[in-house]
Amino acid sequence: MEEKLTKEGKYRYIEVGEGAPIIILHGLMGGLSNFHGVTDHFPKKGYKVLVPELPIYDMPLLKTNVKQFAKFLDGFIQFKGLKEVILLGNSLGGHIGLLYTKLYPERIKALVITGSSGLYESAMGDGYPRRGDYEFIKKKAQNVFYDPKVATKEIVDEVFATVNDRNKIVKTLAIAKSAIRHNMAKDLPKMHTPTCIIWGEDDNVTPPNVAKEFHELLPDSELFWIKKCGHAPMMEHPEEFNKILDAWLEKRDF
Repeated sequence: MEEKLTKEGKYRYIEVGEGAPIIILHGLMGGLSNFHGVTDHFPKKGYKVLVPELPIYDMPLLKTNVKQFAKFLDGFIQFKGLKEVILLGNSLGGHIGLLYTKLYPERIKALVITGSSGLYESAMGDGYPRRGDYEFIKKKAQNVFYDPKVATKEIVDEVFATVNDRNKIVKTLAIAKSAIRHNMAKDLPKMHTPTCIIWGEDDNVTPPNVAKEFHELLPDSELFWIKKCGHAPMMEHPEEFNKILDAWLEKRDF
């Protein structure tokens, strides 16, 4: 991708633009490039967009969990000296964003979640591609999207490499168990941070009823749907995703 990856201390991240900070949190299998549409669009609207590389496979096994990722995010926010942050998370990234917002509500101006785990226990644990033939892995990767063509050979190759790496698969399972432990159903009604929920109508990983439950439980939330869209709206329909988020941020004067 075009954006330059900056390396400072223990952090690797993309930073584009100037203005109110939007931090993007990628998912378990999500690369930084998944948010290219967002990193391209929002700096033009007067935002500073930051995409830190989460240490999904770099933490010791006992620290490979949602809470430690939230602590990592806190370290990054402190390191960059950011205040009144807008968090945008997909899948596991949404879960990290939710937990961080629960722990440090004073630091978060707004939260945006899409295809987020945190409620649905099977979000990352069910049907996770096991080691096997390439075609099996390819079908699993395609199932994440409404349009299977979005699962490019590069994406499939990356998933295949991950599930055939013993260290990564052990940590992936640890994260899945951690996501189940950190179910946030009881926390959400106490969280009053303005939240924008953008969901694919055809999400097979975190189905539409999960989005409805997030909307019911979060006191200050709005729910938006994208048609013919799976688990990663910002990848499948970047223009529509940006349009929805743009309008919500403008309406809320963020």
